[in-house]
Amino acid sequence: MPATRRSAREAAATTAPPVHPSAPIPVQGPAVGTGIRVPLGETGFDVFPLILGGRAFGASVGQHRADATLDAYVGRGGNAVYTADRWGAGRSEQIIGQWLSTRGLRDDIVLAVRVGGHPDNPGLGPVNLVRAVEASLTRLGTDRIDVLYLDGTGEPAALDDTLATAEWLVGAGKARALAAYGFTAEQLVEARIFASAGYPRFTVLDAPYSVVRRGDFDGDLRLVAGAQGIAVTPSHAVERSLLAADAPSAARIMARAVRPSQWGQSLQRRAARLRKALISVGASLGVSETAVAVAWLLAQRLIVAPIVDATGPQQIEDVVQGVGVHLSRAQLTEIARAAE
Repeated sequence: MPATRRSAREAAATTAPPVHPSAPIPVQGPAVGTGIRVPLGETGFDVFPLILGGRAFGASVGQHRADATLDAYVGRGGNAVYTADRWGAGRSEQIIGQWLSTRGLRDDIVLAVRVGGHPDNPGLGPVNLVRAVEASLTRLGTDRIDVLYLDGTGEPAALDDTLATAEWLVGAGKARALAAYGFTAEQLVEARIFASAGYPRFTVLDAPYSVVRRGDFDGDLRLVAGAQGIAVTPSHAVERSLLAADAPSAARIMARAVRPSQWGQSLQRRAARLRKALISVGASLGVSETAVAVAWLLAQRLIVAPIVDATGPQQIEDVVQGVGVHLSRAQLTEIARAAE
């Protein structure tokens, strides 16, 4: 039998068309990025240090383009996808669920879902939280959410009730790890007190944070996250308007994190100065300013895996490049000074 297999391969080789010496070398085996994994805090999951967000899926990006974007991300070694029930009123989840089903990749992807913002099940009250998770599971076509982000920006709910419900969801196998979004430093401290009494604890935090937008995370929230050993997966990791050289729009983004007295031309000058620094550092390293923005985030303490919302496969190459970029202390200082 072994001899038969060898002869079959030899026959195939003799009938194969000749390959021109200048033809591209075929790429075989897993993507290089599959060897790059970092622990996602205490969740038990190891992820690629860049999470693909589906904010645009179902809004400006349809199924076909979303599939191509997700394929490009996985093709470069990515294994973590983030969505929210409020994005496109659930359409983002449906698109990602369809992709997972057709590609057969559910067991290979760390699926992170934020709930609490869908208009049908707003807030984190016990009834709406269970309904929101069940609805997300249905749209995603799966039986479990790997990392369940609780959206604390909606209708108020008693934290102990929310955590008790989350405990039931984890016990039922519908969620495997718990994360926070939109929670204040004080709420995280309160949640840790409840955790000491047996409630599930937050092991991951999503806080908007980037080289442009730092005010939402710097300060007490950063201190508490560090003290509690919470892994941070910041959303809004790359501000497209800044990187598109739209200084006025970038200034508006910056204005969300600064005092009103700082608005105006000073913010536009800061945006232009920051983008110039990113371009300068990128040119010295042979990468785009987008890659530099990602590399800057990964160089920050507590940041495990930024969430990047790509709208097409061509953007994946730029952001993934940032994972392999190491910024020197001088380059980090140059960027920090430009952002002041």
